Amino acid sequence: MTATGTAGEPPLARTGFGRAAEERAIPDVVDVARADAATRVLVVAGDAAPLAGADALEWIPADAVPDGAEWALLGRDDEGRALLTAVFPAGDDTPFAAAAGWAGLRSVGGTLDAFDSSAFVEALSLGRWLLDSRFCPACGALTELGDAGWSRRCPVCGRQHFPRTDPAVIVAITSATDPDLLLLGSNALWGADRFSCFAGFVEAGESLETAVRREVAEESGIDVGTVTYRGSQAWPYPRSLMLGFFAEARDDAAARADGEEIAAVRWFTRDEIGRSLEGASDIVLPGRASIAHRLIADWHAGVR
Repeated sequence: MTATGTAGEPPLARTGFGRAAEERAIPDVVDVARADAATRVLVVAGDAAPLAGADALEWIPADAVPDGAEWALLGRDDEGRALLTAVFPAGDDTPFAAAAGWAGLRSVGGTLDAFDSSAFVEALSLGRWLLDSRFCPACGALTELGDAGWSRRCPVCGRQHFPRTDPAVIVAITSATDPDLLLLGSNALWGADRFSCFAGFVEAGESLETAVRREVAEESGIDVGTVTYRGSQAWPYPRSLMLGFFAEARDDAAARADGEEIAAVRWFTRDEIGRSLEGASDIVLPGRASIAHRLIADWHAGVR
């Protein structure tokens, strides 16, 4: 595996503020922040957050958050103000009326600035764990929150639990012979006109390089040679860390769909990818919030 420089970080990998991790051990740090009028809160309901405009999140004061949320410290902004998240489960109604409505990370993550995008992915990743992991997986007891929302402790068996992150590889496959060809696949659950990179979770005891070669072979029939790391970003669906790669096929003609997870594979020309990125094609590519979009766009631009 070789490393390469980047033309720009994936949209959900940017750093917008300090996480203030050293403050998580301070007793009652969240309660103190909630009592501070300067504190800003990002509310998340299900996988949606409130919008102040088409490309900006709406942050509200702590005393404006409805009751019933799970709270956690996100960090501090450049002015030293505490940044919190207040998390609600998905429901028929949103917790409050936002200026520009509510939207999910998939739809707006690629249009937000670094501050808002990093806050949204952090709040959603942490929030899903806060809602889904209330009980100790070892003994089933109700756990107690600690570390400003970043850990849970079981009062019965004493175990301490932390948010999980599952590594997954995502791969854009380049041609063995033609620099203007890119192999993409269409998932069996999608429409026939939707294509993306090949992806899968890293298995127990497996390296990233091995996972790339296994997943690509399983889904596309392609044996790859050179594997080049491109970048990573969190993807909280449900709790993944997506690690992006380019991989070069050894034999273009070997491409075939597995017929189960992948319904079709296709070699696309650079011109076809360009038209799709511009929205001038019937082929649908991944949304701008995803690292798959970054891989495809970088390949089209000749960035490796």
